[in-house]
Amino acid sequence: MPTATTTVSPYKISFLAGTAIVVANMVGTGVFTSLGFQVLGIQSGFALLMLWVVGGLIALCGALCYGELAAAMPRSGGEYHYLSQIYHPAVGFLSGWVSATVGFAAPTALAAMALGRYAAGVWPELNPQLLSVGVVLALTAVHATSRRAGSRLQVVITAVKVLVLVLFIGAGLLTAQPQAISFVPLRADWHQLLSPAFAISLVYVSYAYSGWNAAVYLTGEVAEPRRNLPRILLAGTAVVLLLYVGLNFVFLYSTPIPQLAGQLEVGYVAASQLFGPAVGRLMGAVIAGLLVSTVSSMIFAGPRIVQVMGEDLPALRGLAVVSEAGIPVRAMLLQTTLTLLFVLTGTFEKVLLYAGFVLSLFTFLTVLGLFILRVRRPELPRPYRTWGYPITPLVFLALSGWTLIFILRDKPTESLFGLLTLLLGLVAYFVGRKVRAT
Repeated sequence: MPTATTTVSPYKISFLAGTAIVVANMVGTGVFTSLGFQVLGIQSGFALLMLWVVGGLIALCGALCYGELAAAMPRSGGEYHYLSQIYHPAVGFLSGWVSATVGFAAPTALAAMALGRYAAGVWPELNPQLLSVGVVLALTAVHATSRRAGSRLQVVITAVKVLVLVLFIGAGLLTAQPQAISFVPLRADWHQLLSPAFAISLVYVSYAYSGWNAAVYLTGEVAEPRRNLPRILLAGTAVVLLLYVGLNFVFLYSTPIPQLAGQLEVGYVAASQLFGPAVGRLMGAVIAGLLVSTVSSMIFAGPRIVQVMGEDLPALRGLAVVSEAGIPVRAMLLQTTLTLLFVLTGTFEKVLLYAGFVLSLFTFLTVLGLFILRVRRPELPRPYRTWGYPITPLVFLALSGWTLIFILRDKPTESLFGLLTLLLGLVAYFVGRKVRAT
């Protein structure tokens, strides 16, 4: 039976397991689905690859900044904990609210939906929606049972994922028939880097990189967090940047852009072009299997935010309850319920843009908080300091802010839903305060 008293587990997440969680959170839905949307507005091979380089630069700068915050304030909860301390508890609550309702539930749903679509492309008789639901429920059962089993599962399936992608990139480079696309920049290509199409496409790319901060949600469960967390964040992000640039180069180098345009299953399309329909179907099945890792990692990490919120807020105390194994089962079930709601009611592109907007907003505020924390609390121990400060956080803020402005301008519906989510969170915060007062 669950108990409200946290049971201390002797098992701690290692550097390897933490890096696996970061890689698994990042390598998933976005890189296997978003190129088809990007080529609708951008035809330049150079500009398309630069999307992934710029997205990786944003993620690396963010990881450097989060490394300092995680080492200085080593507690699970991620942005919820940082923003509560830096700005105000209301801002932290909104961040936790977004993470609980959107930050993990929506990306988990997106990964499950993509998994279902890839699997249905290989086995048309499958119902993709039912498969998505079944995978989410099965992985929830695993992670709700044992932290050690969930962690080991994560390391194994992430290692398989990285190996498969490296083999795919290598095979693609050796066997591809080069397409009529140039990766050498022309004068017109530089103008595309400042275009609205590039900024909107960067939303998809930023979403593909969005798991770079995953480990900070598990700070309290990481072995030697002050030492390991910065290393986990940087190692995981650097590995994924190399994989993403290589993978998208192979997609573009091997497959005509008209075949990719508007396609969700770009990995399946590229594999069919490279190796023929039979091997393409096999690769589609493999990618569907790889997406299990992404769904698994988000189910593992997300509930820890809700757990920490429940520890701090009396109105949410029930969500802080953990099992005898120290697992926040109730918080996990809440996230799973929201995930299934997205799977059953949302469309892929709208869910992606909606999630991308609100998540970018709070990572922007968190990195901005690095400057504020240094001014307000210069005495705070900082075992790790952001490399390249203040340039690295300024680069992150400039690129993220530019993307947010274009989302607000060109995707008002998704932005409005994101802002409505924040308004509902603010109402929930003040209602919770009244409950505590009474």
